[in-house]
Amino acid sequence: MTRTSVMVAVALIGLGGSAFANDANYGRNMASACSSCHGTNGKSVGGMEALNGYSKDKMVKAVQDFRSGAKPATVMHQLGKGYTDAQIEAIATFYAAQK
Repeated sequence: MTRTSVMVAVALIGLGGSAFANDANYGRNMASACSSCHGTNGKSVGGMEALNGYSKDKMVKAVQDFRSGAKPATVMHQLGKGYTDAQIEAIATFYAAQK
């Protein structure tokens, strides 16, 4: 993933404000930014960890750890900082529902 791709993903994440929180597709739409690395609906085809079926609590904790720097990463520490807690919850809920 290039630096430009990361910056575009972070910018798109910022557009997902609370005005969209009542949208039934909000979590899916927010998670779409993850698909370039983790695959469509979190179904990785290799290289990156699959996110589909992750427990919601495990995913929330992982992103919080990336944000804080407690968990090392190449780009996730930067991307994690672009999400609000509500956005992380929505994304984690979406991925937990994927099989």
